[in-house]
This record gives sequence, C-alpha cells and structure tokens, in this order.
Amino acid sequence: MDKLITITQLSTMLNLINKKTKKPSNHILRFWEKKFKQIRPTQLNNRRYYTNEQVEIIKLIKYLLKDKGFTINGVKKILNNNVNSLDDYNSIKLKTDYQKENIKLKSKKLLEKLKRLKKYGKKNTH
Repeated sequence: MDKLITITQLSTMLNLINKKTKKPSNHILRFWEKKFKQIRPTQLNNRRYYTNEQVEIIKLIKYLLKDKGFTINGVKKILNNNVNSLDDYNSIKLKTDYQKENIKLKSKKLLEKLKRLKKYGKKNTH
C-alpha cells in the first residue's frame, strides 16, 4: 500500500512556502487540482492525501510551470501527450529533462548523507 501524504507535507516537500508567513502554500496545490485532471487526492475527514504517483505528477507539473516557464495549457498538453507527432518529441524531452534533474537531486542528497556518515559516523547523520 502506498504511503499517503497530506497537502501540508506535500507543500513543504515542494518548497511551496509563503515567504512572508513561512507557512506552506497549500492553495497552490488546490488550484492545480482544479486545472489538472491527473491530480485527484483521496479525501478523508475533509483532509487531502496524495499517493506517491500523484506526488511525482505534481513534481513534474511544478518543474514545468516554475522551472521551465510553461503555461498551464502547455503543461496540460505535455501531460496528455500521445507520442505520434513531432511536437510530442519535445514533450518527451521535457519529461526526460525532469527525470534527469530529479536523479541529480537524489544523487546529490545521497552523496551528502554519505559524506556526513563518513565524517561523523552513524549516530549524527541527520
């Protein structure tokens, strides 16, 4: 069974934080839910919970909107693409670029943990 995370945990994970209040900007995720049919969190007791699969889709959406400067309609086209035209090649390339960035980030975090482990030992790896 997938681990479910709350909207606040996801906002924090994605660094969607209000600069003034330092609180998670959950409204951004709620807005994206309205715009992208791929985001359908489970609702229990009026709280939103996201699966790992949805988290990956949301990370891709954030990457395309915030890092690549796409419009919402542009991101919708990429998410809905059916690889059968030349334009779809660019969509595939963007998804691949996102995956490369994601792997680089995970590798960097792992390397940092290994360096801390080597320097301080097992007890102080936080």
